[in-house]
Amino acid sequence: MTLAQQIDLSRSTDVTPDGSDYEAVRQVIEMLTLDYQSQPALEVIAERLGQSPTQLQKTFTRWAGLSPKAFLQAVTLDHAKRLLGREELPLLETSLELGLSGPGRLHDLFVTHEAMSPGEWKARGAGLTIRYGYHPSPFGLALVMITERGLAGLAFADAGGEVACFDDMAQRWPNAHYVEDVRATEPYAARVFHPERWSAEEPLRVVLIGSDFQIRVWESLLQIPLGKAVTYSDIAQKIGQPTASRAVGAAVGRNPISFVVPCHRALGKSGALTGYHWGLTRKRAMLGWEAGKG
Repeated sequence: MTLAQQIDLSRSTDVTPDGSDYEAVRQVIEMLTLDYQSQPALEVIAERLGQSPTQLQKTFTRWAGLSPKAFLQAVTLDHAKRLLGREELPLLETSLELGLSGPGRLHDLFVTHEAMSPGEWKARGAGLTIRYGYHPSPFGLALVMITERGLAGLAFADAGGEVACFDDMAQRWPNAHYVEDVRATEPYAARVFHPERWSAEEPLRVVLIGSDFQIRVWESLLQIPLGKAVTYSDIAQKIGQPTASRAVGAAVGRNPISFVVPCHRALGKSGALTGYHWGLTRKRAMLGWEAGKG
């Protein structure tokens, strides 16, 4: 049986949280990204999406914890940073300038991690069993991948892109043995995407599978608090490789545990959001969603 057939058989219900919330939110984010300079009103956005303003306001606020107007401020922080002329300003400080959440309301995702040895990484997954499952998330369908040592992969798929998403992740560890096991991965998905389950007393176990350089970059990403951001050059300095900004960017792009290892909090030197392996719209969604959880 092909992977696509397995996915179809395992999915008997709508996997999108709260109906089609994320799809509607995704469209709003794309619209705001294109039209942020014109600051479109809620009524204009709702008309373009074929929804009533009240309906869209409720849907968006339920998803983000923010109104579309407040979210618009969050997703244009890179523009605000340039206008302020303060390129190194953390996102949290910029958000305070725009009236968003203060530091007293921030919550962090507590994570404990370990790294596989260089020999294990060079084996490209040989001898490793990786269990995987697809789960609903605030950012679309999430592919969760685990080993007996903890969460090893987290990726995102748009509708119809499940197989491509799996292939993208599996090629990182091509010699591993893959087993679809939704029951095993569900507790991890529940922990990651429900802030009320984030706990320092019961941290989420993560295992990093990569080269020594990649792991140093990913460990640096784990130190970025929710509501803040760093530049690639900041990370390069932190790991003792001040001239390696380009290599740092490549390692950030290869981060296998999206969201938990927060590569979405890494910005270009100008403050621009730059690219994201799972789509710039999703990166904006994550930053805005986190602002709503503060």
